[in-house]
Amino acid sequence: MLWLPRHSALNFGTGQPGSTAATATGSSSGEPASSSSADDDPDENNDADWPSSGPSPEQVMYAQPKMVADALAKLTPRVAGKTNLYLVTFAGDGGEDVFRNEAEYAAQLFPQRFGPTAHTLVLENNPDTLSSHPLASWSNLEAALDGVAKVMKPDQDVLMLYITSHGDEDHNLLVDMDPLALDQIGAPDLAGILAKRPFKWKVLVVSACYSGGFVPPLHGAGTLVITAARTDRSSFGCGSDSDATYFGKAWLVDALNQTPDFIAAFKQASGEISQWEQRDKLTPSEPQIDIGSGIAEQLALWRKGFVPGPAVPFKPAAPAPASTTALAQ
Repeated sequence: MLWLPRHSALNFGTGQPGSTAATATGSSSGEPASSSSADDDPDENNDADWPSSGPSPEQVMYAQPKMVADALAKLTPRVAGKTNLYLVTFAGDGGEDVFRNEAEYAAQLFPQRFGPTAHTLVLENNPDTLSSHPLASWSNLEAALDGVAKVMKPDQDVLMLYITSHGDEDHNLLVDMDPLALDQIGAPDLAGILAKRPFKWKVLVVSACYSGGFVPPLHGAGTLVITAARTDRSSFGCGSDSDATYFGKAWLVDALNQTPDFIAAFKQASGEISQWEQRDKLTPSEPQIDIGSGIAEQLALWRKGFVPGPAVPFKPAAPAPASTTALAQ
């Protein structure tokens, strides 16, 4: 997604000259709204990101191991005799609600529409969820994947990772919850994290600018890689007044509510995104897909284990109630 950087070390989402960031409607039908200016810096009021009534940064960091363990403990039981799918969502940028919206919606969509063989865990950076969800951080991602590997059958079940954030031209993801010092994750980093773990079947979705740069290091047998843009293009729809990115709206909200087939959903979403970009006179993002050997057949086997439920309406995440703003000591 297009973004003007605050961090001088990494140039996230500068995009093509003259490109603009566009907004999405946040409904389960229809099209995103017209594009808005890319010159609006979503972090210009960054000091306000940390809630004044919430836990301190030190309390949040101290609580992370327990929060990850609690999230893993809440995973629904594996369904024996069937291929299961374990979804980990990762909303990297805490400065915009759009990423939280997609991470939480995906975690609602999968079990409601695809049944008990779909299990979900949310990692996200957002000032409203510091006490309810573990942070989206490198360490928490590794801990979550380790925990998931212990409860699934890695040679039979499918790991799905849905990452939504800003991205830069060097294919780094923005991982940010100021004032916490969180490590950024690049394409080789993500590949290394996954290579250390025993997952045979993987679906890796990266919704960010320039995310096509994640395809080469993540490519492999048993792996489906889907990205919101090609390696040298911006994707669109982030921003403080947007409820969902173009890709999140098209693939998660629209396509997956019509088909449980991730590859067919990609084809539908790509066409929809192209129409929106033509309407708004944007440089095409050109979403990418890479289908490793065997993964399509394994996903078909997973789909045989359920009858899709009704469409799940999309609603932006609500602010956390006051009772959740303090961490248990």
